[in-house]
Amino acid sequence: MPDRTRRRFTQAVVLAISSCSFAPAWTAGRERGGGAQDVRRHGARGDGTHDDTRAFQAAIDALPTDGGTVNVPAGDYLIDPIVGVQLRSRMLLSMAPGARLLAKPNAAERAYVLNAHRVHDVEISGGRIIGERDAHKGTTGEWGHGVMIRGAERITVRDLHVSHCWGDGISIGGAKVAGGAIVPSRDVVIERVQCVGNRRQGLTIGRSRRVRVYDSSFLDTAGTLPACGIDVEPDAGDVAEDILIERCTVRGNRGAGIQLYKRVADATVRDCLIEQNRGHGVLALGASACVIEGNRIRRNGLGGVGVRPGSREVTLARNEFADNGPSPGRTKDGRARPGKRHVSIAESAVAIKVNADNRFLD
Repeated sequence: MPDRTRRRFTQAVVLAISSCSFAPAWTAGRERGGGAQDVRRHGARGDGTHDDTRAFQAAIDALPTDGGTVNVPAGDYLIDPIVGVQLRSRMLLSMAPGARLLAKPNAAERAYVLNAHRVHDVEISGGRIIGERDAHKGTTGEWGHGVMIRGAERITVRDLHVSHCWGDGISIGGAKVAGGAIVPSRDVVIERVQCVGNRRQGLTIGRSRRVRVYDSSFLDTAGTLPACGIDVEPDAGDVAEDILIERCTVRGNRGAGIQLYKRVADATVRDCLIEQNRGHGVLALGASACVIEGNRIRRNGLGGVGVRPGSREVTLARNEFADNGPSPGRTKDGRARPGKRHVSIAESAVAIKVNADNRFLD
């Protein structure tokens, strides 16, 4: 290939890669060393009855300084969420398809199976986390999470199934450091994950920057409010910004399918299926510079998209709406009439655009 042709070809490839919204450069591999440990070699039994929390921690702590991979073979591993498995920087927790982490029943208000606190370059892949909501020994609290990510950077969670947690399937947020400052999480990727039947949220995105959620499902959240599939809701004192939720299924949640709630900026919900949620398909309150585009939004109980006070510069484009909102009554043969509350916008919301390319099928 002549040099000039080769240069043009290379430039074309670089341009094509840089233009792909689903593969931004910063999501490329997480840095870690070549060390490897196996939880079985550190005493994990995987029989579903023996507490394997210490064995998991011993395997992680045995990694060399530059990190590496901790392998989890198939089996049922009982994990005490009160203690939790504390992940370290520069590591991959690689779980076999048949590996299941079973949360040990407890009465704690806060307890996490996997905890990524103030770490960087961490990847969690494969396997399942099964929470203890059905066997929980207490009645208070809402923070029994499958995966907790706090004040961490360059984190990837992929090909993981998280179900039946007392709180959230996955929670992303900030961490307090000395002096009371808040350190947000940054550069977090959630990919090909399923969060099913959790009590508070499928996924919470709190104080954070650059979070990407791809090709994942958030289903059947119910038990305590907000009960959303995905809730982007930073605590006071910081924001959540630069959020992308793309090609996801959000279905059957008791609250909103996706909620953008206060101090949220530059969030995009794109090419998702959002259906049969008891609340709105997408609810924006106090959100700014957000885009809701290319989604199928249908059969959501309170409406398709609700834009509430405090929201500004929200754009709706290329969405397909059908049968959203309460039924206005029944037909002569007793069938519920389809709802038509597809888009509702508060009078005090500012600069809200509903483009002509949205489709209303009924």
